[in-house]
Amino acid sequence: MNLDSNDFELFDLPLQFAQDAAQIDARWRALQAQVHPDRFVSQGSAAQRVAMQWAVRVNEAHRRLKNPLQRAAYLCELQGEPLALESNTRMPPEFLVQQMHWREALDEADTPAALQDLNAEVAAYRAQALQALANLLDVQRDPAAAAQQVRGLMFVDRLGQDLARRLAQQAG
Repeated sequence: MNLDSNDFELFDLPLQFAQDAAQIDARWRALQAQVHPDRFVSQGSAAQRVAMQWAVRVNEAHRRLKNPLQRAAYLCELQGEPLALESNTRMPPEFLVQQMHWREALDEADTPAALQDLNAEVAAYRAQALQALANLLDVQRDPAAAAQQVRGLMFVDRLGQDLARRLAQQAG
């Protein structure tokens, strides 16, 4: 293993968006079994520090690979197209209108049914957008368009989190 390997190399996975979550988890468990600091107790503090670095690196890679948006953003970066969230906030006008519509609907939702309907609509949009993202990264190999899609999905995820909070408040 090499600390400079990218996450996909470290986990011995193909450099693509589509991944098997069970395979990511299995590889994480195998790597953690190799690098866990407890395995190096008898080798002294220096070996334990190195093992701790490896354990942190493996955990970070696992977190990034498990989350579809983080995995997509990472793939974009590896392909020379960082998201540049602090400087690139441009979105297509139709997407911005859709976001405004959903935010208004969330503000106006006054029944559990209205919230559930909105949640289903947003979840369906997210699923379709993730499929489009997979196509952009794995088939079309268009990291610039994929980065734009990831930025949009980040808005959708925040809306989904807000929806989940509202649904939990109404349930509780």
